[in-house]
Amino acid sequence: MAQLPDHDHDASLTEARIASQTIHEGSFLLVKRDTVRLPDGKTATREYIEHPGAVMVIPMFDDGRVLLERQYRYPIGRVMIEYPAGKLDPEEGSLACAKRELQEETGYTARDFLFLTRIHPIISYSTEFIDLYLARGLTAGEATLDEGEFLDTFVTDVPQMLEWVRTGAISDVKTIIGTMWLDKLLSGAWQPDEALPSAVP
Repeated sequence: MAQLPDHDHDASLTEARIASQTIHEGSFLLVKRDTVRLPDGKTATREYIEHPGAVMVIPMFDDGRVLLERQYRYPIGRVMIEYPAGKLDPEEGSLACAKRELQEETGYTARDFLFLTRIHPIISYSTEFIDLYLARGLTAGEATLDEGEFLDTFVTDVPQMLEWVRTGAISDVKTIIGTMWLDKLLSGAWQPDEALPSAVP
């Protein structure tokens, strides 16, 4: 199996921040414009969004089926199929956020939360990361949606999820990656590392 390239050689690719400016500050997003020095010594401008980070939870029932949400996403202008997810509150740990979002959005609580991986969905213009969890041992309860939050939940199986990914009916990247992870876990091909999210680089 091929090894990752040595990080000692990253210096020849790294850009150094010279100056930073906040262009816009919203309720939870910052838009920044930085001036950076390139590896060849020249300068360039980088515009990007600072995001607090998020979690996504794959709620799996004992029979292997999964709980999904349908939610309208304004920037896309479509109702999207997704796993429960949400951004981290200030000073909130990733696991605490996963438990909170699952209960708030679906009403379910879980006996076990298994950390799968951390993804960076928009590396070209956002600092956002999403920690993915598998939730097992589900118990139904009452959802407590945020003010102005509207969504439906439904249950389906992994083969159906894979088919929707294949046809493009599911295009949300975190849900696609989560489904691929779940398929690999159920087949025994993949096992998650023991590293906690805080240890992920």
